[in-house]
Amino acid sequence: MELSLRRMQQLNSFEEGRVLLVNKPLRWTSFDAVRKIRNLTRTKKVGHAGTLDPLATGLLIVCTGKFTKKINEYMAQEKEYTGTITLGAITPTYDLESEPQDFKPADRFTPEELLKATEPFTGAILQVPPIHSAIKKEGKRVYELARRGEEVKLDPRPVTISEFSITKIELPVVHFKVVCSTGTYIRSLANDYGAQLGCGGYLSSLCRTRIGNFRLEDSITIEQLELEIKEGKQ
Repeated sequence: MELSLRRMQQLNSFEEGRVLLVNKPLRWTSFDAVRKIRNLTRTKKVGHAGTLDPLATGLLIVCTGKFTKKINEYMAQEKEYTGTITLGAITPTYDLESEPQDFKPADRFTPEELLKATEPFTGAILQVPPIHSAIKKEGKRVYELARRGEEVKLDPRPVTISEFSITKIELPVVHFKVVCSTGTYIRSLANDYGAQLGCGGYLSSLCRTRIGNFRLEDSITIEQLELEIKEGKQ
């Protein structure tokens, strides 16, 4: 009886409104995580504050109940990412959702050259989003047009990248850390960085580590969340 009452109180708290910090699993879409949490909490109003691509992991803010009204506020906050860029090839999607092509040598760069190539991409810049993205053009998602082979042209958008640092070099792979404004596409940054070096590059891994003051180390996995909800701890 006590567990049943606690379970009922717990479900009511999700309906009222909660902010959950979730470590999104690899190959899950952000909506996969929302759908799972909606089912676990039996709550109709559930949404996330900022999409992570399926091949990205890391911090996903999920809001339930009345806290879904805060989603735009959370989305607008500064983001921090870590990940890897593989140099010496490009991909149509700018990441590993598509096959690398146009291979070029990428083992000749000095650390100084790799660091200097980040400079054009810091501060207030204009960035062209990937054509394989969920941006709408004339009412249609541009990735749908791109998949059909239609020509897609996107205008550059203003973003702010306050930090783009190379944290480790294992050519052809470079590890990075980025702190940026909302609306920044790290896939585009990887592609542009490779173009700046003249050898091409694509995003080979990505983890979101912070949104505003919310940090990845304070998040829990979907499995932990499921267990805690079943035990009445959340």
